[in-house]
Amino acid sequence: MRSRTPEDLAGRCPRCFLPLLLCLCAELPSVPTRTELLIIRHHKETLKSTNTARMAALALPRCRIVSYGSPGQPFDASVLEDDGSTWLLFPDAQQLPGPEAPPPRRLIVLDGSWGQARRMVQRLPALRRLPGLKLPPPPPDSRRLRRPPHPDGMSTLEAMAGALAHLEGEDVARPLYELHERMIDRVLTSRGRQSFPSCDEDGED
Repeated sequence: MRSRTPEDLAGRCPRCFLPLLLCLCAELPSVPTRTELLIIRHHKETLKSTNTARMAALALPRCRIVSYGSPGQPFDASVLEDDGSTWLLFPDAQQLPGPEAPPPRRLIVLDGSWGQARRMVQRLPALRRLPGLKLPPPPPDSRRLRRPPHPDGMSTLEAMAGALAHLEGEDVARPLYELHERMIDRVLTSRGRQSFPSCDEDGED
C-alpha cells in the first residue's frame, strides 16, 4: 500500500494525515522544551502518511517545519543563520561539540530518506559548519514504519525524542516515544496489519 496521502486529503485528518477514524489529534501531547527545534523536511515527505516529523511538530510547541527542494521554490538559507548556539542532529556530522560546550539553544533536524538528508548537508554549506549531535543506535527490535537502509536508522520523531532525552532528560522525551508507538499502531491499523487497539490497550502505550 502506498504511503502517500491523496492531495485533497479525502477521508483523512488535515492535521495528522491519518484516516479520520484513526485520527491522533485528540491524543497528541504538548511537550514544552527548552530547545527550539527546526525541521528541514524534504518536499517528497510532505504528503507521506508515514512522515513522523508532522507528528513531532504537532506535539512540540517550539518546533517548526520548513520545506526543502520544492520545485520552483528556492530554499531560504537564512533560516540556518547561527548565533553560535545551534547544533545539527545528524549521524555523519563533520564536527562534534566539545565536552564543555553548553547545550544548544536550537537543534536542526533533517527529515527525509538517508540519501535525501545527506544531499541536504552536501548542498547547504551552513549545515556543515554546525556542531553535530550523534545518537546511539536504537534497539534492534524497535518497530518501524519504513525499513531503514542501515541498522542505526530511525524515524525523525524517534531521533528527536532521543536528542531531547540527551539534552533535557527522559521525562521530556517519554511522551514523544509514546506518540511514536501510537502512530505506528494507527498506521498499521490503517493498512489492515493489526486491529485497532481497545481503550485499555491504547492507554498502556
